[in-house]
Amino acid sequence: MEMTTRQTLTILHTNDIHSHFGSMPSIAAMIDERRAASRDALLVLDIGDHMDRMAPETEGTLGGANVDVINLTGYDAITIGNNEGLTFTPDMIEQAYAGIHCPVVCGNMTERATGMSPSWMKESLIVDKAGIKVGLLGVTAPFVEFYQLLGWDVLNPFEVLGKQIAALRKQVDVLVVMSHLGLPSDQKLASQFPEIDVILGGHTHHVLEEPLWIGKTALCGAGKFGTLLGEVTLSRNNSLEPFRVTSGGVVPVDQTLLDEKVASAIVVHRRQAERTMESTIAVTDRKLEIAYDQESPFGNMLAQAVSHFTGTEIALVNAGQLLGPLPQGDISKGILHSLCPSPINACVMKLRGRDIRLALEQSLLPEFTDKPMTGFGFRGKVLGTMCVEGLAIQYDSGRAPYEKVTDIRVAGQLLEEHEEYTVGTLDMFTFKAGYEVLANGTDLRFMLPEFLRDLIEMELKRPGAMEECFAARWLQVSKQSGED
Repeated sequence: MEMTTRQTLTILHTNDIHSHFGSMPSIAAMIDERRAASRDALLVLDIGDHMDRMAPETEGTLGGANVDVINLTGYDAITIGNNEGLTFTPDMIEQAYAGIHCPVVCGNMTERATGMSPSWMKESLIVDKAGIKVGLLGVTAPFVEFYQLLGWDVLNPFEVLGKQIAALRKQVDVLVVMSHLGLPSDQKLASQFPEIDVILGGHTHHVLEEPLWIGKTALCGAGKFGTLLGEVTLSRNNSLEPFRVTSGGVVPVDQTLLDEKVASAIVVHRRQAERTMESTIAVTDRKLEIAYDQESPFGNMLAQAVSHFTGTEIALVNAGQLLGPLPQGDISKGILHSLCPSPINACVMKLRGRDIRLALEQSLLPEFTDKPMTGFGFRGKVLGTMCVEGLAIQYDSGRAPYEKVTDIRVAGQLLEEHEEYTVGTLDMFTFKAGYEVLANGTDLRFMLPEFLRDLIEMELKRPGAMEECFAARWLQVSKQSGED
């Protein structure tokens, strides 16, 4: 009789929640409802970037709060995004996942030291759901250079999947790829490997209100921040047929539904995180203001921090990294985290004088200082002006755009247009974000795992740093006195 039994598999999926803990109790409640109501096989998956260290709950528990929610929600498997892989050291992420109840599936990450997957990661997985064998493969975005600095090798996801699909396809009824690669890569995957039934996507935060079909492969994606729950259903009429996707799309997360277990766990983690973040790391004797359209002491402090940490004479950073002024008095880890939550790292590059000059000219223009920014790890609102260390700049705000800077000196010497200078700056600029001219830098050296808030903490402890950040780097001159 087995030939005639209709089988149905429903997959519920989330991606890029980015530690929006407010959505998590509602997502868990919706998944619970579906479990209670469904007689069919149900599979629950997360496609990465569940964790984001911008959230105090994640920062203060180093991902423990997220893992607890994943457990309580009852995910069957997850993969990892760049926020898990790149903003935690291998030791931290191993500790976070030590308590996870479901497999973490990712096939294109290995430890440099051993050439193997870490103990907490599965390269592939077959799960049996009501007699349906589902093959799960996971891949994450290959930020090769950054991963190497943390002790990982990230392999080409296409090459890895090619081998895995060949080995797995005949053993399973349904083949699902959990892809934290982004939609353009998912489209290439589907074209290259028609054997895949479903690609559940993330990373590019795309919303697919119905599956995007490439051949017989269904591509799905549920946006970002836990506002949508993805759902895709496959069925077959008998065991001789292949499974086909019969429906798919996204359901708005109903904020009126709350899973009490998840909600109360989040409260407990938030309290624990607050206690962890209360420890004092420095005491200041004055307030440091921040401005986005002109030089300010806290902006200068960040530039000093990058200069000292990278060992460079010149540092260039954007004021938008800092979300408010640094208060006077006891400074805790929590205060620094709230003022500088981004997972951005410092880097060192060689930069020509003319590119430095262009960045400085741009930073005098409102289309740069007021530019809204998202992505690349940036967690502020606007790009903000250029904060500098090691440069003395004279400018005349009355002159035409790109002709305002009248004099730039490095250690008393004029900045030479064609000379190469070693500059400490931020990794986000190497992705052509914000001050795109800084992407012209060569001999890049990224410095992980410390974030900008860690650099500020070190700088606050350096004798004399507070006084130095009040010294002006930018001097406004008028046409008449420009000859002085």
